[in-house]
Amino acid sequence: MKKKVVGGILTAMMITGMFAGCGNNESQSGDGTNTGSGDQVVVDIFQNKNEINDALQAAIEQYESENPGVTIHLETVGGSDYASSLKAKMLGNDPVEIFTLGGPDDIASYKEYLEPLTGEEWISHVTAGGCDNVTVDGQVYGMPIAVEGYGLIYNKKIFEAAGIDASTLTSYDAMDKAFADLQSQIDAGTLADQFPVLEAVEEYAAKESWIVGLHTNNVALSQEFGSAAKAFESQTVNYTYGDALKDLIDLETKYTSSSDNLSLLNSVDYATQVGGGLAIERVAVIQQGNWISPEISNVSEELLQDLGILPIPLKGVVEDSIAVGVSNYWCVNSKSSEAEKTAAKAFLNWLYQSDEGKNIVINELSLIPAFDNYDGIEISDPLSAEVMRYMNAGKTIPWVFSGQPSGWDSNVAANVQAYLAGGMTWEQVIAQNKSDWEAMRQQ
Repeated sequence: MKKKVVGGILTAMMITGMFAGCGNNESQSGDGTNTGSGDQVVVDIFQNKNEINDALQAAIEQYESENPGVTIHLETVGGSDYASSLKAKMLGNDPVEIFTLGGPDDIASYKEYLEPLTGEEWISHVTAGGCDNVTVDGQVYGMPIAVEGYGLIYNKKIFEAAGIDASTLTSYDAMDKAFADLQSQIDAGTLADQFPVLEAVEEYAAKESWIVGLHTNNVALSQEFGSAAKAFESQTVNYTYGDALKDLIDLETKYTSSSDNLSLLNSVDYATQVGGGLAIERVAVIQQGNWISPEISNVSEELLQDLGILPIPLKGVVEDSIAVGVSNYWCVNSKSSEAEKTAAKAFLNWLYQSDEGKNIVINELSLIPAFDNYDGIEISDPLSAEVMRYMNAGKTIPWVFSGQPSGWDSNVAANVQAYLAGGMTWEQVIAQNKSDWEAMRQQ
């Protein structure tokens, strides 16, 4: 596949639904902190995870207090706006030192802006495969932000009140039956006293292209490709498991409050699904990942402790697993000055490798680190602990969507939205998705 450069192709690029270095010996200690004085260095960070913004800002302020020679500016733009915003920054007069990319396609697109990180000390501690998606010709160009997992997050208390044993929901059919049972109890009002605003089993944020075109779609494509690298090299997509993908989308939409008019789901966004759905117990289940913990905690720490993760079932293929992968990667701008690059690498090294930083990563950012030297630091976030449970049991499917053509997720989402609105048949959705993939690979 021909290598892309930052230009027209990046206009449509979607950086996914995210996550050091040693400076010179005169100014940096082994953990990346500033031990000397010198000119003020300004580092700009541009990232796309709204849920970690506040905790990351607090970490930055702590780092600045210990390193008065460094000023760090953080800017967060979530969702699909991140891609176009990052492009504008890099091509304009406002470049940044640290930014986030998603995987092989993004790395190829931004190659001229990427500083090799192969010589950084943290490299030796990355867990197996953690940098595969950002390694080109033996050079590593990204630092893994975190290992993340997504499935069907559910409210344990609602399921218990309905008499449903969630531990038995390890297949598509079992889940479908249980959801139907729960919805009938909700409709009958038998749970209203305990959960007064509960109106449906699920909420599906069909408005969000990253939820539809990246995460839901990935469940099927993970079984077709097996890795992001293979997806990146493929000129075609076959949708081997397209029928099972339809079943999954049907499962996630038919027990919503919009079941009688699925087109209404095309207006449901992330905030409505999470903060206005699961967090207030308006619904019992959503397709999301452990990254939602900070937002849920801001609403109710008690509720967060009552959440678990059900499998995201691909009927007849793999039904008892969740999707797990490195979310995104921190990258350093190769076009920044040497002082800026040194400071950028030092901050990332401090955040992920110092004792202070490790505690922040686990307990404040609520991330699962992709490093093997976090011994003695327990994961306190219940959703991250759930992801680890699936990982330890070997019940995971890979993330391959970072190998998709840039912007293809938006096309997929639009086609699925048309399906939900009755404007396309499922066969038409699959055919259009295939055609779009092939056309984008030729760009």
